Amino acid sequence: MGADRRPTIKTVAARAGVGRTTVSRVLNGSPLVSDRAREAVEAAIAELGFVPSSVARGLVTSRTNAIALVIPESESRLGSEPYFSAVIRGVSTGLAATQTHLQLVLVRDKADLDRLTESVVARRVDGVLLVSVHRGDPLPGLLEEMGLPTVLAGRRSEEETLSHARSDNLGGATAAVRHLMDRGRERIATITGPLDMEVGRSRLQGWREALTDAGRSPAEQLVAQADFTEEGGHGAMAGLLDRVPDLDAVFVASDVMAAGALVALRERGRRVPDDVAVVGFDDSIIARHTSPPLTSVRQPVEELGAEIARILLAELADPSAERTRTLLPTSLVVRESS
Repeated sequence: MGADRRPTIKTVAARAGVGRTTVSRVLNGSPLVSDRAREAVEAAIAELGFVPSSVARGLVTSRTNAIALVIPESESRLGSEPYFSAVIRGVSTGLAATQTHLQLVLVRDKADLDRLTESVVARRVDGVLLVSVHRGDPLPGLLEEMGLPTVLAGRRSEEETLSHARSDNLGGATAAVRHLMDRGRERIATITGPLDMEVGRSRLQGWREALTDAGRSPAEQLVAQADFTEEGGHGAMAGLLDRVPDLDAVFVASDVMAAGALVALRERGRRVPDDVAVVGFDDSIIARHTSPPLTSVRQPVEELGAEIARILLAELADPSAERTRTLLPTSLVVRESS
């Protein structure tokens, strides 16, 4: 086989009749592979003469001076959500004084995941920054299993084992609801993000705790779940108004969803803030350009991006270092919507 036709992980996977993830697990000595699959992969490797690129280099250096910023979302979500662009700016700032190259990787489907897996196994990057973490996402565990330094923006749960940095979502949500109560609001609803994301669960918990601490009941009919999109916020607000027409405030778990909620309120003839006060989360550029301008919880997203880059660089410099868990403060920015 010529030098330009060297076998790849894809070739080995096809010959062994398994997926590329299984091949990578065999190469990394993972126990999460059946004996039958391991034997098939090892036979294919021997038959094809496959050599991982890191081995072919003789491990003269294990550094590529490149890291991947992995976002498991679509291009449309990446373009419409200010959060992602702010994280990218922050990561770039965190790497500015280094010689590290940044690769932006979108993981939208299994094909993208397979390509990322092959890149990781071939050690084309030194580490990974992972944004937008969902509870059932296999990617963080896969990267940890492969032994690749990985830092998360956010976390999967309170038991997160990987290094991560996150905003104080619970405290920010609590402050938002207390602000609405201080404004004299009685029926305070909430529009949550996806509850398979810790950020969505924490902001919902903050709403519940603020009401409970004030002696109020966080009734489930006041909760509407959405997906961090403008369309989701619009639909959730419409549903809340159908169920609880006398609500007089809503805490929305993102500015993008709050923009959709404002449209729904306008369509129903509700004045903001006279009839319904609205508070968002992020304090993104959207908050300053809604009508009326949106009260919002500021989370330091660019600082978050810079922090996860700093943590990853530290782990690359000292692989034996303890895992890092950083909590960044949030603050309420009051505008005309409340």
